Amino acid sequence: MRIGRYKLYEIETSRFRLDGGAMFGIIPKPLWEKYLPADEKNRIEMSTRSLLLVSDEHKILVDTGNGDKWQEKFKAIYDIDTKSVNLESSLARHGFTVEDITDVYNTHMHFDHIAGGTRLVDGKIEPTFSNARYWFQKDNWALANSPGEKEQGSFMEADWKILAENGMVELVNGLEEFLPCVKNLVVNGHTDGQMLPLISDGSHSLLYCGDLIPTTAHIPLPWIMAYDVRPLETLQEKQVLLPQAVEENWTLFFEHDPKIAATTVKYDGKHYRKNQVVNI
Repeated sequence: MRIGRYKLYEIETSRFRLDGGAMFGIIPKPLWEKYLPADEKNRIEMSTRSLLLVSDEHKILVDTGNGDKWQEKFKAIYDIDTKSVNLESSLARHGFTVEDITDVYNTHMHFDHIAGGTRLVDGKIEPTFSNARYWFQKDNWALANSPGEKEQGSFMEADWKILAENGMVELVNGLEEFLPCVKNLVVNGHTDGQMLPLISDGSHSLLYCGDLIPTTAHIPLPWIMAYDVRPLETLQEKQVLLPQAVEENWTLFFEHDPKIAATTVKYDGKHYRKNQVVNI
């Protein structure tokens, strides 16, 4: 897919599992398991799926997934799989390496979105993308470095400390645009200062949904994660974005859906639902 100056590539970085009840909040299991069946531990299969934007001047990677710095205990809890699919192999399939990346757009700093931005080399943590600037939303950076009880387990300092020490961190203030032809939408229901890139050329638009709409099953308005710190705010954010996505025929790109990377959206008079699958 091409939008404006950018050629877009789907980059899957890992497979993992999270608790289905936590992923769907108030939605009863008999409803959500029709879309994403649970295993014997009530976990659903999920992907970490990045988006690569390539222009003549930039190679921008949106989010970096779970990475490989995990202790065996936590790899087992989350069933993290970086052997069958990983960042390096997915980049290589399209002819790129980690050294090619010029910018890393971090939607927010939960571990399953940014841990791949650093890696273990001979027992030492180092930046994965040695030639890149790492962009973070200012409010989310502040929260990650001083989290409350609900989110502290989702932030891991090892994912960004070395980046700050090496002077590779760039902080973004609100809707400030910092990459060419990439608009930023800021939503706060899931966590403070989650920023989502909207790539548009006037004819075609793609929104990287992050954790606002993590899978196609989360498109309907009340299908909201229990992980969200302000679920009613998430609802309001979806009420604003989804009508626009339908009216303007946006492509929505899903970071965590295990099977579908992107679709358009339709409104059936009662619910918003996935429409046509879009090949990236």
